[in-house]
Amino acid sequence: MQAKTIGNNGPSRRAFLLGAASFGGLALTGCSTTIGNRQVTVPNLLPAIISPYYLQIYGAMPEEKFPVPAVDLNKVDQRYLRTEVDDPTGEKPGTIVVETSARFLYLVQDNGTAIRYGVGIGRDGFTWSGRGSIGRKAQWPTWYPPASMMQRQPETREFAGGMPGGMNNPLGARAMYIYRNGVDTIYRIHGTREYWSIGKAVSSGCVRLINQDVIDLYSRVSVGTPIIVRG
Repeated sequence: MQAKTIGNNGPSRRAFLLGAASFGGLALTGCSTTIGNRQVTVPNLLPAIISPYYLQIYGAMPEEKFPVPAVDLNKVDQRYLRTEVDDPTGEKPGTIVVETSARFLYLVQDNGTAIRYGVGIGRDGFTWSGRGSIGRKAQWPTWYPPASMMQRQPETREFAGGMPGGMNNPLGARAMYIYRNGVDTIYRIHGTREYWSIGKAVSSGCVRLINQDVIDLYSRVSVGTPIIVRG
């Protein structure tokens, strides 16, 4: 089965495919010219034209407590956009699986498929792996810098008492707190306004999603959801 785009109340898959067929050629074609005896294809350097489907699901969310701006999809590798795929994890439906090496998070469905989201992960030296569960969820969460971070980055001590939720908060629009054996691991699945960082190793061990994606994932999981983070 091929990957399918998914979203809440978005256009149909057929509409997406029609849009992709209409615009795909423009993004891939180039001009040909002859240099000596060789014909050289010069790639089209114009920005890729994005499917209207994705423009909708990654559009602005003005209804949020702190309005979320639209994502500039020309700054995101399209392989990391939300989609539905055949489940590659083999885990039970309802499980979250983070594949850190591939920079994907999967939410396993009950029909042999999974919803796949692109993620940013921890920098080398700050990665985490293992099994746990979602011990808590929060909308527009308060951020508390860990003691180790305040030691490394003294400027974060300003927020030792907590940074209120908002667009400048490092946890973004939603956070899901990873627990192991009932104890907070201090690692989170959370949103970010820095959507250009998706697909990269940039955070201090947490798993970050585009705000629009973390809002979608948050709506689909509950406290107690099992999570597996692996390389």
